[in-house]
Amino acid sequence: MRPVRSEQAAALYTALTRLSEEDPLIDVRRRDHDISVRLYGEVQKQVLRSMLADGAGIDVTFERTSTLYVEKPAGTGAAFEDLDPGQRLYFFATVGLRVEPGPPGSGVTFGLSVELGSLPLAFHKAIEESVRTTLEQGLYGWEVLDTAVTLTHTAFYSPNSVAADFRNLTPLVLMAALHQAGTRVYEPVHRFELELPAHAVSAVLRKLAELRAVPGEPVAGPTSCTLHGTIPAAHVHEFEQALPALGQGEAVFFSEFEDYRPCPGPPPVRPRTGENPLDRKEYLAQVARR
Repeated sequence: MRPVRSEQAAALYTALTRLSEEDPLIDVRRRDHDISVRLYGEVQKQVLRSMLADGAGIDVTFERTSTLYVEKPAGTGAAFEDLDPGQRLYFFATVGLRVEPGPPGSGVTFGLSVELGSLPLAFHKAIEESVRTTLEQGLYGWEVLDTAVTLTHTAFYSPNSVAADFRNLTPLVLMAALHQAGTRVYEPVHRFELELPAHAVSAVLRKLAELRAVPGEPVAGPTSCTLHGTIPAAHVHEFEQALPALGQGEAVFFSEFEDYRPCPGPPPVRPRTGENPLDRKEYLAQVARR
C-alpha cells in the first residue's frame, strides 16, 4: 500500500504500526521503501483504508492483493563454514547449523548443541537474530515456518571477531542447510460455513469444486442447507463475488483462516528482496560493498 501523497509515507508507517498494536490481525511489513500489510480478506482492506483516512488523515492506494504462501522444510539439512586462513577472509567466525522440520504451528525455533559459553553472548544473539531474519525468505522467496534450527559449530577469533561477522555469515550457512533439506510451499486455507437455499446446492457445489474447495456433506433443513468445508484463501474473494447469483441473494457465507496445506502443481515463487545468500558470489560482493 502507498499514500496518495508521497510525503506521508513516514506518517503512514507510524499509523499502521499503531493500528497493528491495537489489532493483531494487521501485520505490517516494510522492506526498503515498500509497505505491505498482511490481512484476512478484502473487507478488512476497506476497513483499514477508512480507519487511516478518518483517524490519521491519510488516503492510501493498494496494489493488487496477493496470497502469502509459506515454506516448510521437506527434510533435514546441515552446513558448516569455518575460517580458512588460506582464503580471502570475509568473516572472522565459524558457524555450523542444522535445519529440520519442527512441530506444526511452532514457527521458527532456535536451539544449541554447543556450549552457551563457547561464544560471547552478543555473538549468540547475532546468530539467532540473523536466523530469524533470513528465514523470512526461503528457497522460493516465502517465509519459512515450522522449522527447527540448531547451532552445531561455533568459534571466534579474538580480538578480530565482532558480532557482524556472525550476523553476516549465518545467512550463507543457513540457506546452504535449507537448500540441502529442501522446502515445500504451502497455501493458506480458510474453513467456511455456508447457509443457502436447497435449490442452489448443486450450483454452489460445482463452483466450490472449480475453486478447489473441499466441502462436507450438506446438512438439510426445512427450507435451506448448511455446508461446512475448506477453501484456499486465494479463492475466497472470487467465491464471495459469485455467491449472490448462485444463491439468488439468499446465501450467507462466513470464512476464517484455518491452516496451511501443500500447494498443488509448480510452487509459486516470490521475487527476493535485499541480499541473496542463495547466490554466494553476489552475496559476498554485497557484504563487501556494505
